Amino acid sequence: MKNRGRTFKALFRGIARVQETFEINIGPIHARGVPAILVGVTGIVIASGITAMLAKSAERLPETLREARGLSESLRGNRTPLNP
Repeated sequence: MKNRGRTFKALFRGIARVQETFEINIGPIHARGVPAILVGVTGIVIASGITAMLAKSAERLPETLREARGLSESLRGNRTPLNP
């Protein structure tokens, strides 16, 4: 029983040490401890969602990009006006 108590104590001490020393600095975002861990996990979840979305819509991606290019060209107004 004593050995099990020491093991749990050492485990929680290690978790507390990692939690205190974990730090993320990305531009204006500074997070340390538990918030930094949450920011990291959130980034991983968002990245996996984006990759899943791209994998599902990979067939439609060229068409979407072509339409987006046409929209940006029409908004920029680089085309010559028609003669009246």
